[in-house]
Amino acid sequence: MKSHDGYPCFRIVDLVSTLHSFEKEFRRAISLHDINQLYNSCQMEGVTVNSEKFREPMVWIGVYVAVASFFCILAMVADLLHGFQNKKFWFPCKYFSLNAASITVITVTMKLTVDVSGEMPSYVDQAAKLGSLGFMCTMMANLMPSLASMDNKTLLANVIGLSILVITMIVNVCIQLNTRVIDRYPYDGTNISYMDFAIVAYIYTAIIILLLIIMISSSLTIPASKEILESKYQATHKIHLANQRHIRMSIVEKLRHNVTRYWVMAETGSPQFVMAINPLSTASAIICALSLLVTLNLVRASPLTSSWHRRLIRYESPYEWTTSAIFITQSIGVVVGTVAPILRCFSVFNYKLVITKWNRNHFMFFKVEKYWTQKLHEWKQSPVLFLLSSPRLRNLICNAKNTVLSFCIGFQKGIVASCKLIWLIAITIPLLVITFFYHLKSLKARWFTPPNSPRTDDIDIDVRNYVLQIDIEMELAEKTLKGISKSINFFILKAEKEQNNNLLELLEKSTGFKGVEIFDSDRVQPLLCVEHVNSWSLPIVTLTCIAVALRDIHKDVVQNLFKSVGEGLSYTHLVEESLNCASEHVSLRKASVALWHEVENNCRWLDIPLAKKEFKGKTTIEIIKWLSDKAKEIATEINESTNGELVENPCKTLIAANSMYRITQTILLRSQSSKEPITKKQLFAHLNGMIADIFSACFTNIPRVITMRCHESVIEKREESVKVAAKLLGKTTKIIERLDAHELPSMDADKMAYVDEWRLYLTQSIP
Repeated sequence: MKSHDGYPCFRIVDLVSTLHSFEKEFRRAISLHDINQLYNSCQMEGVTVNSEKFREPMVWIGVYVAVASFFCILAMVADLLHGFQNKKFWFPCKYFSLNAASITVITVTMKLTVDVSGEMPSYVDQAAKLGSLGFMCTMMANLMPSLASMDNKTLLANVIGLSILVITMIVNVCIQLNTRVIDRYPYDGTNISYMDFAIVAYIYTAIIILLLIIMISSSLTIPASKEILESKYQATHKIHLANQRHIRMSIVEKLRHNVTRYWVMAETGSPQFVMAINPLSTASAIICALSLLVTLNLVRASPLTSSWHRRLIRYESPYEWTTSAIFITQSIGVVVGTVAPILRCFSVFNYKLVITKWNRNHFMFFKVEKYWTQKLHEWKQSPVLFLLSSPRLRNLICNAKNTVLSFCIGFQKGIVASCKLIWLIAITIPLLVITFFYHLKSLKARWFTPPNSPRTDDIDIDVRNYVLQIDIEMELAEKTLKGISKSINFFILKAEKEQNNNLLELLEKSTGFKGVEIFDSDRVQPLLCVEHVNSWSLPIVTLTCIAVALRDIHKDVVQNLFKSVGEGLSYTHLVEESLNCASEHVSLRKASVALWHEVENNCRWLDIPLAKKEFKGKTTIEIIKWLSDKAKEIATEINESTNGELVENPCKTLIAANSMYRITQTILLRSQSSKEPITKKQLFAHLNGMIADIFSACFTNIPRVITMRCHESVIEKREESVKVAAKLLGKTTKIIERLDAHELPSMDADKMAYVDEWRLYLTQSIP
């Protein structure tokens, strides 16, 4: 009778009930109590069968938790390797940072911890449940620097999200301790451990609460820290601009000078750098190390560490064998994830302090600077925005707010002072050791170094003026400052090895800026009722299409042109993106990007093959005439189908067709004035020269783009922006040097950013 759905059992109950109602003899043999007992038995059988069905997907959920944990570990390892690779031993958070996605993945990894109803009686089950708490401690310590990489609204949202998750975990752990889901001494048949899991749960819970408090305390400090750093950055930026007027050097040297100094400001003023080396981060690392010790003790006592005991493990939880996978994965995560927080403790010696110049203020841990509580003071002084008619009620709310915030200010000071004490204790012994070797090295240098020998480790004194620090009493170490300067030079030198040789060969064909003037002509009759502005990249792409359409040109020569234009357009688009920000220029840039993608990958212009068989045997003028007529046909068709509605806001096809028409018509007009017909090779060389001239004119704006990239207004993006400027400088060094050797037109810098302004200037300059 046993069935997986339980219904045959209930049909028997219905049959017995019917017989009981109509058969007297049956009623004498079976009572109503017996029928009720049978009904209850059927219900219990149904519950048992259903519970087995419900257990089936739990194994897959366990696999899901293990995979999510693995991805968290992968992100933490990526940040660790990124720090070592870039010699940033404060290990900024690039891959594993606090955001909506990471909070979601972390929530998945905590599935065992928040499961209040699932029975997990064995040691491995209990260890996996509590090991998740240790993994959470490690992840929270790793996430600390990422708090500084967000704006205030994002920071508030993410900290609230993480706080809700942590509080939910703590409540669930307390419920499980009360209901004994977390057992004190789990037994799984191995008889190898007498660990009290309740005490372990209490330890982990206390560590997580401390880390959450430190994270909230840090998030309250970050806005004020950023304001101080931004204020110092703007002041240093103004001084730098004033000093630039008195510096006489080549453009490349001047750009190197700028990039190095802005890099020092970006690195030392990086919110993640300041966050990673403050006492709160050090305290979180020490607390994280405690969770590592607890986790290692869990692993040591686990039957998984013994091949003999592994055979005796019984998986009695719904997650079955996946609890072992989760426990092993998350234990590895705790070990690996603790490395970065611990190393951040030592980064203070390499990147922040000159240990021989400490004064007594460094040991006054109970002194809390203003910026630690500045945000709380601002909230306290801000008015209450409740529109209440009762003055008494308003006063009551204001007093309550002030009382709560006064308590928070005192609590914040206590947290900061406690973390400073932990920080001081943690660094005292290493500090004494380093101080000893420092003095030993100084004595050795004094005794064995000739007095007149020059020092080779001095850095540019001017660079130190660009260091941004919140605490003015702590001077950045010379070794650190030299390392920062070397790192940006490394980026520049590495980029210099990636010079675009094909582009440089094309630029050699430029004899000036004549091509900027002659690629278009005012004598061409407008195709549209409203003429559009020109961009740098669109005429280059159009001229390249015409060059490719010419037959009888050697394939290698055409391929070199393709490579040269592709290399040059990457810089042209960067110039347009930085300096041509109007909506009409944005439309032109998007059209040129789409058009070049089609030309480069498919050798087509608006879905028309550029290597058409019909072009074979035709003269140069016939090919140009065909392209001009086709462009006119496409533009006219679009214009008529839309009744001219797209003229002011043209589509990409209309922009490309209009550009092709004007340039081909300009070539036809110039060919009419020529006594002899132009050959394909002559036109190809002429097109190459015009492309090179337009590139040269555009590239005169690269130094300005590099300078703009150095001065990024958003503090969180400043470091990456300066790195982009350094790489751009390295790649374009030879281009800038080449243009610096030429005489440039005496145009206003703002006007040099636009090709139409160049054409106007060159036209007016003709005698």
